[in-house]
Amino acid sequence: MNMTVGERRRAYAGPAVFSYGFRPFFLFGALYAGIALPLWLAMLLSSLELSGAIAAVDWHVHEMIFGYLAAIIAGFILTAVPNWTGRLPVMGVPLALLFLAWLAGRIAVAFISSPWLVLVVDSAFTVLLAGFVWREVLTGKNWRNVPICLLITLFAAANVLFHFGLQFDVLAGYGQRLALGVAAVLIGMIGGRITPSFTRNWMARL
Repeated sequence: MNMTVGERRRAYAGPAVFSYGFRPFFLFGALYAGIALPLWLAMLLSSLELSGAIAAVDWHVHEMIFGYLAAIIAGFILTAVPNWTGRLPVMGVPLALLFLAWLAGRIAVAFISSPWLVLVVDSAFTVLLAGFVWREVLTGKNWRNVPICLLITLFAAANVLFHFGLQFDVLAGYGQRLALGVAAVLIGMIGGRITPSFTRNWMARL
C-alpha cells in the first residue's frame, strides 16, 4: 500500500534538524553570518588572511551572497516548493547531503588554494539546489513556479560567474551584481504573493 505524502512525512524518524529544509539552512546560515562578519572585521583591521585562493575582500563579498544568502534562499525554497507542488519535501539523507554540499563550499572558499577546484566544490550546492527546484516543479506540473526555477538557476550561474570574474578581469563584478538582482526579484515575486495572504488572514480576524 502506497503511503500518502503526509503519511511519509509523519513517518520520518531521523534527526529533527534534517526534517524540514529551513531547519539546517536557517540555523547554520545565521550562525555562519555571526562568525563571518567578525572574521571579516578582523581581516579588514589587520593583516589576517585566509589560506584559500580568494582575497579577503572577495571572500567577504562571496560569502555574504553565496554563503549566507544562498543558505537562506535554500531554506525558504526547500520549505515552500513542497507546499507549491504537493510533493514530499526533501528531508533526511538527501537534505543532509545538500547541506554538506553547502558546508563544503564554505570550507573550499576559505581554505583551498586552487581557484578551479574552489569553483567546482563551491558551485555544486547552488547547482544541486537549482536541479532540485526544477525536478519538483516539473514533476508536480506546477507551471506557475517555473519563473522561480529560472531565478534559482540564474543565481547558480551567478556563483559560477563570480569565480570566473576572479580569474578574468573582463568578467569581474558581474557575478555578484547578477546574484543581487536575482535576490531582489525573488523578494519582490515571493513577497508579492505572501504579503497579501498574510494581510487578508489578519483582516479576516478583525
